[in-house]
Amino acid sequence: MTPAIIFTFLGFALLRMPLAFALGLASLVGLYVGGMDFSVLPQRMMHSVNSFPLMAIPLFMLAGELMVAAGILQRLVDFANSLIGRVHGGLAHVAIVAGMVLAAVSGAAVASASALGSSLVPSMRQQYGTGYSSAVVASAANLGAIIPPSNAMIVYALMAGSSVSVGGLFMAGVIPGIILAVGFMGLASFIAMRRRYPLGAEGVIGLRHVLVQTWRALPILLMPIVVVGGIVAGAFTPTEGAAIAVVYALLIGFFVTRKLRLADLPKAMFNAAVTAAMVGALIAFASTMTFAFTIDLIPMQLTQWLQDFTQDPLVFLLLVMALLIGVGMFIESNAAYIMLVPLLAPIALAYGIDPLLFGFLFVMNLVVGMMTPPVGVLLFVMCGISKISLNELMKSAWPFIAFQYAVLIACIAFPGIVTWLPRALGY
Repeated sequence: MTPAIIFTFLGFALLRMPLAFALGLASLVGLYVGGMDFSVLPQRMMHSVNSFPLMAIPLFMLAGELMVAAGILQRLVDFANSLIGRVHGGLAHVAIVAGMVLAAVSGAAVASASALGSSLVPSMRQQYGTGYSSAVVASAANLGAIIPPSNAMIVYALMAGSSVSVGGLFMAGVIPGIILAVGFMGLASFIAMRRRYPLGAEGVIGLRHVLVQTWRALPILLMPIVVVGGIVAGAFTPTEGAAIAVVYALLIGFFVTRKLRLADLPKAMFNAAVTAAMVGALIAFASTMTFAFTIDLIPMQLTQWLQDFTQDPLVFLLLVMALLIGVGMFIESNAAYIMLVPLLAPIALAYGIDPLLFGFLFVMNLVVGMMTPPVGVLLFVMCGISKISLNELMKSAWPFIAFQYAVLIACIAFPGIVTWLPRALGY
């Protein structure tokens, strides 16, 4: 069955069929070749999506949509501007800090890119040009899948099974996420001074102004503390935390910013449902493919082949990271999690690699893939918002991409960057 599935999937994918349907048709062909009952397909699909933890994804997406509709972004921008606006490349710093906070609200890079790009690029392009402005926003948005809560980490944990927890993965992303954000700001400062970009904010920024903007942004800043803190403390599950985030977003929108209207709710729910349905379809169709691979003993054969090739866990980890760099360039990240995690996560355990470390490195590698051509989804989002070509965007984006890969290498060389915090919290 396996060769039929692989060649059918690649054929449909090259024809630009949506990956979820390519997975489904490839699974159907595999079942036919294997002489299996087609009723296996709907059974496996239903079993894979009938999951309480999976509900966290649409709920976090809905919370993000509601927070954007509630007008939180302007408060975040004003807060960041009050802190770091009066430095070289200040607007770039503002975008990065706003992206960092928005990441802790939405959990999704694409949603953050859409919100930040439409709000900040028009003012940033006047000082920095469109290409550099779009690259900064794309990099800031990419923090959405690293800083908790992260929808990508929820998908990984779901596909990896009991070997890793969502809360543990969330905590694994905190320190690398901070390193990425600080590094982006340092890179933005270096580029701003080298290119002699002007200061960001205008006027005098005093302590009173900082305190006022902090007070206005405080309810938004408290949201990730309440939600992620409750998950880590064990007060509620990630799914319950996502539901609390939705309620929190409604309260902020209706009673704090007072910009959320009942008429905004259908659009927010529709957008969240569409995105969640895409993820759900990928999981449902890919589950049958994974089932067929298991019947053909592919995981066991792959494990044996790799262990015959090398006994060194580091060599195995580097091979997987190299594979994921290529995969991230051509395959949508959710599809990659669903197809590869069930195969590679058990092998990593067999090599004795910390499941939290492997899970984070897996996620981060594919997150960087969202900014690498030819199928970097964040690049296309920013090209659509900014109305520029991919080549123009890449001229400014490559330093930020290189820095993300540098942090990935640092996490491989010094695993404590990833594992120290979750282990200290008992994960």
